[in-house]
Amino acid sequence: MRKSGMRGWLCGVMSLGLLAAGPAGAAQRCAAAAEQSVFDLEALKSELMVLAVACHNDTEYNAFVRRYQDSLAENEHLLTQYFQHAYGRRSQGEQDAYITTMANEQFNYGLKQGSDFCPRNFALFDEAMALENARELPAYAAAKELFPPTLGACAAPVVSVAAHPATHTTRSGRKTAEK
Repeated sequence: MRKSGMRGWLCGVMSLGLLAAGPAGAAQRCAAAAEQSVFDLEALKSELMVLAVACHNDTEYNAFVRRYQDSLAENEHLLTQYFQHAYGRRSQGEQDAYITTMANEQFNYGLKQGSDFCPRNFALFDEAMALENARELPAYAAAKELFPPTLGACAAPVVSVAAHPATHTTRSGRKTAEK
């Protein structure tokens, strides 16, 4: 993504505000390690994007995305599957809200660090690029604990069959709940 395009995108994200508020307190963790890994990697990708835009240097972010393109694409697919399972038809909106909220929270945290934000955090690019291969990326992301305190992972309520009774359509076309 070109520098002006990424900056414009992030400015758009920031102007949307916090679309979804996470629970107050410590960041929620996923029950399953595989799901937690998906959210950890998404948090790392978001943090690096925020750093690239806030520090006016997207060369490193673009190199990160190119190097780990396959892993990031697979992670995006798994994240989408998680939200589809958790939210059904609302999944895309909920996933977009989650990603937007994460970027906003990370950006706001960076603003609180002031002029220390870029020098203090830019080493994330060097560290991520120094990994031997993409298989090391999930463990690296997990160790960084990049979730904002107000936003957790796997926070979406899982839709259960019991919560939504089965329905059937009558001959007149009316839907009724089965007992």
